[in-house]
Amino acid sequence: DVQLVESGGGLVQPGGSLRLSCAASGYTYSSYCMGWFRQAPGKEREGVAGIRRNGDAYYADSVKGRFTISQDNSKNTVYLQMNSLRPEDSAMYYCAADSLRYRSLGAVNWDFAGNYEYWGQGTQVTV
Repeated sequence: DVQLVESGGGLVQPGGSLRLSCAASGYTYSSYCMGWFRQAPGKEREGVAGIRRNGDAYYADSVKGRFTISQDNSKNTVYLQMNSLRPEDSAMYYCAADSLRYRSLGAVNWDFAGNYEYWGQGTQVTV
């Protein structure tokens, strides 16, 4: 089974930084798109950033220039570096993965949560 485990959340002052990690295990597919989503109380889950195995990266407008998604394939880990954090960034952050077996994910649809097969349990970020 594929498992995604997030870590790195916490409490930070406005303007501060955090780095989230998502460690994947049991993943045997040759392709993927990994995404970071967040959900605040009373709000819908929204896409924050996504990255394909080839390195193509995508960002929500609200985080462009502040957040950076990256990957370390040797460690099966995806990171989300979050700088200049704002109170409105407070949310539960989830890591998601899709094998691309059934669809193609890219610039126009990476941020639709329904496109992802696998999800982590989430890590809380409070600013």
